[in-house]
Amino acid sequence: MRIDVLTLFPEMFTGVVNSSILQRAINENHLEINIIDYRKFSLDKNYKVDDYPYGGGAGMVIEVEPIVLALRSIPKGYTVLTSPKGVTYNQDKAKELSKKDHLIIVCGHYEGIDNRITNYIDEEISIGDYILTGGEIAALAMIDSIARLIPNVLGNQESLQSESFEELLEYPQYTRPEEFEGLKVPSVLLSGHHENVRKWRRFQSLKKTYERRQDILEKANLTKEDLKFLDLIKEGKDLEF
Repeated sequence: MRIDVLTLFPEMFTGVVNSSILQRAINENHLEINIIDYRKFSLDKNYKVDDYPYGGGAGMVIEVEPIVLALRSIPKGYTVLTSPKGVTYNQDKAKELSKKDHLIIVCGHYEGIDNRITNYIDEEISIGDYILTGGEIAALAMIDSIARLIPNVLGNQESLQSESFEELLEYPQYTRPEEFEGLKVPSVLLSGHHENVRKWRRFQSLKKTYERRQDILEKANLTKEDLKFLDLIKEGKDLEF
C-alpha cells in the first residue's frame, strides 16, 4: 500500500514513521509512505500558502492552489482531507481505507482550507469532536490504524483478531511479577486451567464493555454464555470457579 501525506509540517511525521510497526512495514515492503511539503508548490516567492478570507473573519485560510499542484505531482489515489467537518473516523473506516492501493491524506491547518479543495478530494474525515491545531496528528492516527490492518504487517495475526473494538473491549492483561506492591495477578490466570481462563477473560471483556461502552455491547453478537455473564455483571456479581 502507498500512502502520500500532504502537509506543511513534514517534520512531525519523522519519528513516528521511522519507528515500531510502521518502520518494519516499510522495511518489509508492505507499506510505502511519502511525506510531501505542499509549501514547496506555492507560487509565492516566499512560499506563503495562506491568505485572509474573503468576506472577512479571524485567522488565515490555506490557499487551494499549492495543494492542487502537489496533488498533480503524484499519481492519483483515493484522497481524503482531515477536517472537523468530515465523517467520524472509526475501525470500520480504517478497514475500508486499508483496502486502497494508494491513499492520499491532505492535512488541513489554521482556520481551514479554501473550500474549493473539496472538488479535488474524495472524502473528508474527522478523528473526533475536539479541536486540533492541524491535521497532522489526525493523519498519524489514521496511518497507524490503517497500517496494522495490512496483511503481514502485524507479526501475530491473532492480536489483530482479538483486539479492542473488533467486538468487545479487551480483557485485562498481566505479566511478571505475580505480585507488585500488594497487587496480585488474578489467581485464575495462574491456574493453568485453560477453560476457566477463557471464561474469565470473556467475563472481564463483557464487564468492561458494559461499564464503559454499552454502544459496542448493543451491536455485539452475544452467545447464551455471554448473556448469563451479563446477568451476573448487572447484579454486581463476579464469576466464580
